Amino acid sequence: MFANYLIGLREGLEASLVVCILVAYLVKTDNRKALPAIWIGVGIAVTVSLAFGAGLQFGTQELTFEAQELIGGGLSIVAVALVTWMVFWMRRTARHLKAELHGKLDAALNLGTGALVATAFLAVGREGIETSLFVWRSVDAADDGWRPLAGCLLGLLTAVVMGWLFYRGALRINLSKFFQWTGGMLVVVAAGVLAYGMHDLQEARFVGGLGDKAFDISDSYPPDTWHATLLKGIFNFQPDPTVLQVTVWALYLYPTLVLFLAPVGFPASALGRKAALGREEQKASHEQGESAGSGGGSDGGPGPDRERMRDGARGAGDRPGGDEVRGGTGP
Repeated sequence: MFANYLIGLREGLEASLVVCILVAYLVKTDNRKALPAIWIGVGIAVTVSLAFGAGLQFGTQELTFEAQELIGGGLSIVAVALVTWMVFWMRRTARHLKAELHGKLDAALNLGTGALVATAFLAVGREGIETSLFVWRSVDAADDGWRPLAGCLLGLLTAVVMGWLFYRGALRINLSKFFQWTGGMLVVVAAGVLAYGMHDLQEARFVGGLGDKAFDISDSYPPDTWHATLLKGIFNFQPDPTVLQVTVWALYLYPTLVLFLAPVGFPASALGRKAALGREEQKASHEQGESAGSGGGSDGGPGPDRERMRDGARGAGDRPGGDEVRGGTGP
C-alpha cells in the first residue's frame, strides 16, 4: 500500500504542478478564456488513463495463465523503464519546469484551442499512463486488490491538495529535494517490480531458471505479519526468489541509485575535474613564463629591451658630459 501511495503522490504531484503552472500562467497573462481548454485536456488524460488501466485489468482475464504472466512480466519491464526515465527527467528539469511549460504554453496559445488541449493532455497523460500501469501491476500481484488501489487514491488525493496549496501560495517546499528523495524511493520500488516481472516471465516459461532458488525462507516467514506486508508492498519481496530475480534486482538497483544520487553533470568524476584543473594551472604557468622570457616583464628578466637599455646607459657614461646627460642639467 505504501509503494502505491508513493506512486500516486509522486505522479499525481507532477501532474498537479503542471496543471497549476498552466492555470496560473493563463490567469496572470489575462487569458482566462483559454482555461476550459486546459481542463478539457486534463479530463481527456484522466479518462484515457482510467481506460488504459481497466483494459489491462479486464482484457487479460480471458487469457491463459502463461499469456497473462507473459503480458504481466513484459509490462513490468515497460513500467520500470518509464518510471526510471521519469525520475531522471524530473531530477534534471525540476528547477526549470516552469520556464519550459511557459514556452510550450506560449506556442500553444498562438496555435489555438486544440493546441492547448494537447498541451494539457500530454503533460498529464504521461503521468496517468505510468500510474495506471504501475498500479495495475501491483493489483495483479497482490492477493487483495483493494489495498494498492486505496494507497494510490490516497496518494493522488494528497497530490491534488498539495497542488492546490501550491497554486494558492500556501505551501512552499524545496521541490528539487522532494523529487530527489521520492525518486530514490521509486528506484527501490521499481527494482522490486522488475524482479517480480522476471518471475512472471519465468512462470510463463519465456525465461528459464524457475526452479533455481537463491534462498527459501517460506517456512519461517509468515506472510500475514506486518513486516511481511511492508516488505511485499515496498520491495515486492518474496520469501523464495530465484537466482535470476535477485541478480536482476541487484544489477538494476545499485547502478541506478549511484547514477541518480550523483551530482548533476555526472559522469565527470572528481578525479577528472582535478586533472583538468591541474592542466589549466600548468598551461597558465607556462604562458606566464613565456611572456616573461620574451618581453622582459616587470620582474627584471633578461629580455632584449632591458639589454638595450643597459647598453645605452653604459654608452652615455663613457661620453664626455655623460654625467650631465644622466643628471639632466647643464653647466
